Amino acid sequence: MLPPNTHKDAPPVNKSLTATLLAAGLTLAGIVQAAQPPLLNVSYDVMRDFYKDYNAAFSKHWEAQHKEPVTVQMSFGGSSKQARSVIDGLQADVITMNMATDINALADNGALVPKDWITRLPNHSAPFTSATVFIVRKGNPKGLKDWNDLVKDGVQVIVPNPKTSGNGRYTYLSAWGYTLKNGGNEAQAKEFVAKLFKNVPVLDTGGRGATTTFMTNQIGDVLVTFENEAEMIAREFGRDQFEVVYPSVSAEAEPPVTVVDKVVDKKGTRALAEDYLKYLWSPEGQEIAAANYLRPRDPAVLAKYTDRFPKVDFLSVEKTFGDWPTVQKTHFADGGVFDQIYKQ
Repeated sequence: MLPPNTHKDAPPVNKSLTATLLAAGLTLAGIVQAAQPPLLNVSYDVMRDFYKDYNAAFSKHWEAQHKEPVTVQMSFGGSSKQARSVIDGLQADVITMNMATDINALADNGALVPKDWITRLPNHSAPFTSATVFIVRKGNPKGLKDWNDLVKDGVQVIVPNPKTSGNGRYTYLSAWGYTLKNGGNEAQAKEFVAKLFKNVPVLDTGGRGATTTFMTNQIGDVLVTFENEAEMIAREFGRDQFEVVYPSVSAEAEPPVTVVDKVVDKKGTRALAEDYLKYLWSPEGQEIAAANYLRPRDPAVLAKYTDRFPKVDFLSVEKTFGDWPTVQKTHFADGGVFDQIYKQ
C-alpha cells in the first residue's frame, strides 16, 4: 500500500541530486554571508579624482587577496561639514579629511574614534601632503605672485569658508604664517588676514564650490586651493584656461585618515576598512597619489615626480600655531579669530 498523499505514478526520489542541490545551496549561502558590505569613505571636495583611481586599484587588490569583491562608496563635501555629518549619524567606515581638526571632532563628539587615532598609521596618519597654490587667469593680468598681492585694492580672492573647509583653513594659516615669516607680529598677521578676507566676494562651503565660482561663474581674480585641485581643474576645463602660481610660503597640508571605530565594529567591516587605509601607503597607492598631484610620503616615489612637485617653503602648522585643538579653538571655533575678523 502506498503511503498517504503519495501518487502511485510519482518518480522515485533522486537522493544524489538532492544532496548536490543541498550542498550547492549551502555553498551559495556561504558566499552571500561572506560578501563584504559596501565600505563608505566620507571625504572632502577636492579628492574626487584621486579616490576614483584609488578605489579601483584597491578593489582589485582586495579581490586578489580575499577572493571576494568589494564595493567602495564615496561622499564628498566641505571637510568640516562632512565630519559633522558623520557625528550626526552618517555611517562612514573611514573618514579621509584634509586636516586633523575634523577627525578630532569625531573623538570629541560621541567618541566615534579614540583620542589617539592619529598614532595608528604612519606619518601622523597622513599618507601624502599638499601645498597651497594660486590659480590665476591666463596671463595673470593682476600680476599676483605672493600673499601680499591678495590684499591689494581691486583684487577678488576666491577661497572657501575656513569654518567649513580645510582648504579655507590652510589658506588662512598660510597667509598668517607669511606675515610672521616676514617679520610681522601676531597683531599684524591678524590685520593682514582680515584684509585678505575682505577681498573675498563669495565664501563657498568647500573647495569644489569655490572652483565652480572661479572657473564656471568666472568670479574673482585668483582661486586659492591645493595643488592637486589645480590638476583637477586642468582636466576639467583645459590647461590653457589658467596659470598656477606658488606663493613664497605655504602651510603644509597633511590630510589624515582613520577608521571610524564605532561604525566598523557595528558593521563588522574593521578588517576591510583598515586594509583600505593601509593600502594608501603601498607603492601603488603612492603612485596614484603622485599621478593626482598629491605629494607622496614614499621618498622613492616622490623623487620620480620632481617635475610636478616644485620645492616649497613649507610652514609647519603645529610648530607655528600649536597643536590642532589649539588652532581650532583659537582661530576657527565660534567666536574665534576668524569670526572676529570676518564680521568687520
